[in-house]
Amino acid sequence: MHIHFLDPYHPLPSLIHSLDARVKLILVVGFILTTSLMPVGVWAGYLILYALLISAEILSEVSLRYYFSRALFSIPFILAALPLPFTTHGRVLAQFQLDGLTLVISAEGLARLISVALKSWISVQAAILLAVSTTFPDILLAMRAVGVPRLLVAVFGLMWRYLFVFADEALRLMRARAARSSEVDGYRSGRSLTWRAKLTGGMAGSLFLRGFERADRVYLAMVARGYDGEVRSLPLPAWKKTNTVVVVLGLFLYLLILIMGSFIRSIG
Repeated sequence: MHIHFLDPYHPLPSLIHSLDARVKLILVVGFILTTSLMPVGVWAGYLILYALLISAEILSEVSLRYYFSRALFSIPFILAALPLPFTTHGRVLAQFQLDGLTLVISAEGLARLISVALKSWISVQAAILLAVSTTFPDILLAMRAVGVPRLLVAVFGLMWRYLFVFADEALRLMRARAARSSEVDGYRSGRSLTWRAKLTGGMAGSLFLRGFERADRVYLAMVARGYDGEVRSLPLPAWKKTNTVVVVLGLFLYLLILIMGSFIRSIG
């Protein structure tokens, strides 16, 4: 069974889709690095970067709602930064007591938290744009073309394919549980919460073992067919001069935005 919902690629005849995979990989990685290096509290820089990203998303012809919903994956990074307003020294904005403990919210810490939230949100959307407009095999080939080590590319490829194996085994377990369960109108099936927790834990353990064993069988089958860690596919198109122009202009624009952000930060 092929699990379609794990694959974010949307085959569309858009300008972003038609770009060379190597160009998109370089520009997206450069964009994420620029976003990460943007100084804290430079809101104009974040706004320019997000405007560029939204423009590219519109050109991809994929609904903006899709990007916004998938960008919720950035929430764990934002939650990890929640202590910053309380642990960063600076101008006090608010102060309150909690069980005898004095908590102080600083302006600098709040600015750091908002900056981390914006950086995470923008970076995740940029990665989603790459995944939406480029097939995963093309991304792997582009990584090899720009010099990413073969072992690292092989790890990425096997990890992605293992997700499909894992999801397939999960569906098999859910189907087996449904086939062995019964539901009666007006009667609540199952037992206590503890019983349900034990059952869920057992299913999780079974899922791990079944997924691991199946992934091992898949890998052995790949080795038997000549797999040596290198991705085998048709070669990427020849590198064009227009690709060089696009990459140089894109990286130069990122550099200008970063310099502008640093300048605004220094005079602020």
